[in-house]
Amino acid sequence: MTTNARRTAVTLLGLGEMGAAIAAAFMDGGHPVTVWNRTPEKADALVAKGVRRAGTVRDAVAAGSLVVVSVKGNDTARELLESAGDALDGRDVLNLTDGTSAEARAVAEWAKERGTGYLHGQIMTIAPGIGHPEAVVFYGGDRAVHDRYRPELALLGGRGSLVGDDAGVPALYGMAVHGTMWGTLNGFLHAAALLESAGIETRRFLDQAGPSMSALVSFLPSIADEVDRGEHAVEYGALQHHLPSLEDLVRESRARGIDAEFPRYTLELVAGAVAEGHAEDSYSRLIEHFRKG
Repeated sequence: MTTNARRTAVTLLGLGEMGAAIAAAFMDGGHPVTVWNRTPEKADALVAKGVRRAGTVRDAVAAGSLVVVSVKGNDTARELLESAGDALDGRDVLNLTDGTSAEARAVAEWAKERGTGYLHGQIMTIAPGIGHPEAVVFYGGDRAVHDRYRPELALLGGRGSLVGDDAGVPALYGMAVHGTMWGTLNGFLHAAALLESAGIETRRFLDQAGPSMSALVSFLPSIADEVDRGEHAVEYGALQHHLPSLEDLVRESRARGIDAEFPRYTLELVAGAVAEGHAEDSYSRLIEHFRKG
């Protein structure tokens, strides 16, 4: 551990798995760290390594220049910060609590009204990944706070970035990543079940079909551009050309006793768009379905 002389004093409120990892990252980075948790015993391991445990939220907040919050729910985060009273004066808050974009904005607005610097962060890794050079953290809110604590933020992940002054955007970025991830994983596991039903090893499939799988990611930038421009007509890859393959996948799944709900849903989306006159549009046209809610 490096010396903590003249380094920013950090307070951490909340010692769940993620909170404990965050506290350890600041401590290993040489910062004086004070922690508070509703169950004090959760701090025992950190205290044994040199972290200070505070008996109250107010005492914890008073000990740090940067107050980091990692608890369950933004309502709880705000309640804890409010309970610090004037001990929060002159300090900055980094809220790493999960929740919706509206919830993040509500805490940010409260902090702004009381004159507290505020930054919201969305961590895109599990607790053991905290501090890794490739760990991504999205930040939104007060740019001055972000710039002031760049060295401290770097301790949480090497790929942290300020995505805007809207404290709700990091949550949206995180949900967009997760939504894409879950869609991809569900599609892949459906494919794996299909292959398994024919006695084909999934890993062998990946080894042999790798180039085709990798090419899928390369389409995302062009789809993103089409969505942003609101232009979906293309000269290739028209929606109607997806129909035969989707129909085959649904029939094959059913014939093999595999749950066909995932491809059937996609088939209905594509068929519906084609029926509405978008046969020659690209796949990005389906954004209209999701916009309807």
